[in-house]
Amino acid sequence: MSITHFRNTHSVALDESNPVAVPLSEPAAVTSTTSVERSDGVETGVWECTPGRWRRQIVQQEFCHFVAGRCTFTRDGGEPIEIRAGDALMMPANTVGIWDIQETVRKTYVLIF
Repeated sequence: MSITHFRNTHSVALDESNPVAVPLSEPAAVTSTTSVERSDGVETGVWECTPGRWRRQIVQQEFCHFVAGRCTFTRDGGEPIEIRAGDALMMPANTVGIWDIQETVRKTYVLIF
C-alpha cells in the first residue's frame, strides 16, 4: 500500500466543490475537497467549508485536524464545541449534529469505514 501525502494543506488546490447536503442557512455553505480512497476502507483528504449552518450526516468514524478557520459543532443532545485552527477532533461513528461555520474552515481528515 502506498503512502498518501498532502503537501501544504493550508493552500493545496481542492478538486470538488458542492453545496452542503442539508443546509440550515442561506446562502448554503459550500464544501470543497480533495481526497484519496484506499482499498482498506480508509479515506483521507483536505476539506474546506464556507460560512453557514448545516447538518452533519457522515456515519463513518472521523479524525480531523483544523488548519484554518473557526466553527462550532453541536452533537445532537450535546453541548457546543468551539473549534479553531490548530484543534483536532475524533468523532465516533454515527456522530450527527449541527456545524456552524463562522469563518471558512479547512481541515485534514481521515474517515474509517
